[in-house]
Formats: sequence, structure tokens, C-alpha cells
Amino acid sequence: MANRLQLSGHVCTAVVRKTSPSGIPHCQFVLEHESMQREAGITRLAVCRIPVIISGHEHQLITQHITVGKQLLLEGFVHSHKAKTGQSKLVLHAEQIELIDSGD
Repeated sequence: MANRLQLSGHVCTAVVRKTSPSGIPHCQFVLEHESMQREAGITRLAVCRIPVIISGHEHQLITQHITVGKQLLLEGFVHSHKAKTGQSKLVLHAEQIELIDSGD
């Protein structure tokens, strides 16, 4: 079954870093994406915000450079998490992370 998502955008919330009881580091934030897309012959603005989790020791170094406003290109899989309210939300579990130079 296919479950892959590639999305670019900027970090729009504070970055939360935690370590699980089993010692696995996790980095959590929300990514905001905005682009122009063509659909049915019409160009439209596509905007979304998606929670992101990056887990594992292999990503620990790169996640130290992730801050609010940082531009990223992420690839991973989506998984449904249940919020405290009981409502389900999609979360991107990023497995490939690229920091995008903003040109500043």
C-alpha cells in the first residue's frame, strides 16, 4: 500500500523536542505550505498546515537546525493521531529532511 507524502513549507510553530522513555528522540512542529496548483485547468492557491514528527537518532543533528520560520522539504508517511479532544488528525512522520536555503 502506498503512503508517501513530499511537502515543502516553513515551520510555523515552536519546535518541541522530547525523548521517549525508550530513549528515542522526537522533534515536533507544524509545517505550513503555500503554492499555486493547477486543477481542472484553473490555477488556485493551495494552503495547508500539517503537524510533523521526526523521530530517531539518525535525524538528531539536522533537527537541531529546525526553528520557527525555517524552510524545509520533507518526505515521509502520514498517520492518524487522536487529539486530546478525541478528534483524529493526520500527522506527517518525516523520514527525509532537507533544509532549504532562504537566500538571506
